[in-house]
Amino acid sequence: MEKRRLGNTDLMVTSLCLGTMTWGEQNSEAQAHEQMDYALERGINFFDTAEMYPVPPKGETQGRTEQYIGSWFAERGQRDKVILATKVAGPGDWMTHIRNGPQLTREHIREAVEGSLRRLQTDYIDLYQIHWPARPTNFFGQLGYVHRESDSTPLEETLAALNELITEGKIRHYGLSNETAWGTMKVLQIAERNGWPKPVSIQNPYNLLNRSYEVGLAEVSHQEQVGLLAYSPLAFGVLSGKYLNGQQPQDARITLFERFSRYKGEHADAAVAQYVALAQEAGVSPAQMALAFVTQQPFVTSNIIGATSLAQLQENIDSAALQLDESLLQAIDGIHKVHSNPCP
Repeated sequence: MEKRRLGNTDLMVTSLCLGTMTWGEQNSEAQAHEQMDYALERGINFFDTAEMYPVPPKGETQGRTEQYIGSWFAERGQRDKVILATKVAGPGDWMTHIRNGPQLTREHIREAVEGSLRRLQTDYIDLYQIHWPARPTNFFGQLGYVHRESDSTPLEETLAALNELITEGKIRHYGLSNETAWGTMKVLQIAERNGWPKPVSIQNPYNLLNRSYEVGLAEVSHQEQVGLLAYSPLAFGVLSGKYLNGQQPQDARITLFERFSRYKGEHADAAVAQYVALAQEAGVSPAQMALAFVTQQPFVTSNIIGATSLAQLQENIDSAALQLDESLLQAIDGIHKVHSNPCP
């Protein structure tokens, strides 16, 4: 498994990262442990989670994903073999079950870190990420930016808190998530002005149905060494083709949860049908083609794969061996020109 440098750190993470957000909702503790065993066996050294997981987020399950990882560490003793990433939740009316409404203040961040460390049964986190910004801006597929005044936590306070945690050794590095080009550059500016460590990664969506990262953030990743940790590389599984022609596979995420509609619709389906046909013509799995496309991008540090079964996980990990040639990449771009970012 190829390894890539995480930002400007000395950490080398695998080009595939094990995503975990279904554990505790669609996956049991035993299944989560099985996935971690298998991922480690296949050479993956990078796991990503969050305090709000599993999804869909709700009070009765919140933190369960981290607990499953913690029990695996306790049983297997493999902490030193894993580069562990988790996230602190940002504000939102739909998150009142976390700290009565999470904020990115010093007090909230410290409480969040302590909770994650306890659930994960570890005394440090390798990469601690701001799950989404405190300020009202475009993320989670929102379009049509409109400036709104708010009393959100200043970025300087959030970064000062993260700097304290790095100094104390509770986190090693920090990253951003669901962030914009302006937000990323502002964080870099504040960090440089104060002599604080800068972010080493940004976790945003990136897939064949949403290549918006290429517009501005890809240049930031290159110039500032803030590589992309790509999430939803299969667009909630849509790019595998399993939802085409109205199919609703049993126990699949979009079948189970209506809220996951970001990558559905007439325009998305038309694009997916063409990508699936292209993969089949090339003699490769549609899912693996979609994953390989993401992994090959030079601004991507790691591609976050998720699965609800070992068979899915095996297919996803096998994509690491697939290298898309120039003719296939050109054909993908040809489809993209007709169906440009149908699901931003």
